Amino acid sequence: MVFAFAPIVGLLLGISAIAVPWDTLLTSVVLYIVIPVIGAQALRRRVLARGGAAALERLLGALQPGSVLALLATLVLLFAFQGEAILRQPLVIAMLAVPILIQVFFNSGLAYLANRALGERHDVACPSALIGASNFFELAVAAAISLFGFESGAALATVVGVLIEVPVMLLVVSVVNRSKSWYEAAAR
Repeated sequence: MVFAFAPIVGLLLGISAIAVPWDTLLTSVVLYIVIPVIGAQALRRRVLARGGAAALERLLGALQPGSVLALLATLVLLFAFQGEAILRQPLVIAMLAVPILIQVFFNSGLAYLANRALGERHDVACPSALIGASNFFELAVAAAISLFGFESGAALATVVGVLIEVPVMLLVVSVVNRSKSWYEAAAR
């Protein structure tokens, strides 16, 4: 994702004749992926070296409420900037939402069933289904806002993606968890 995001966005926007400065795309990748990943890995290694796995679990437990609040605050701000556009253009929202729904359900189902057919454990299949269904809208939102601004159509499209993806991913988790006995019956 780190290496492919900027070229894929450049290609897709180039096809639709939207000029995007490469330095802006690369800056988005560095700011929203590279720096957080490097920082998280450095912190993880430091905590593991000083206190072991138990210290890491305590730190993750302490950070969880703050990370959930930060995600919720980000979503509230995004929807606040795009709320009027969402309410004013329900047909556009539906046209954006339907393909996202189809893609998430198809990819997560395909990944889940493929893992079952290949004999993977359920605890591997569940994250695989989620990763297969993810659209990385969080990065897309960041790139769209930095390129086109908070109130742009690009930001609207990515916000709708988040609006659809988050509840659908929660539904996928629910289905995967409820189907654990069915999934594991194939292994017996």
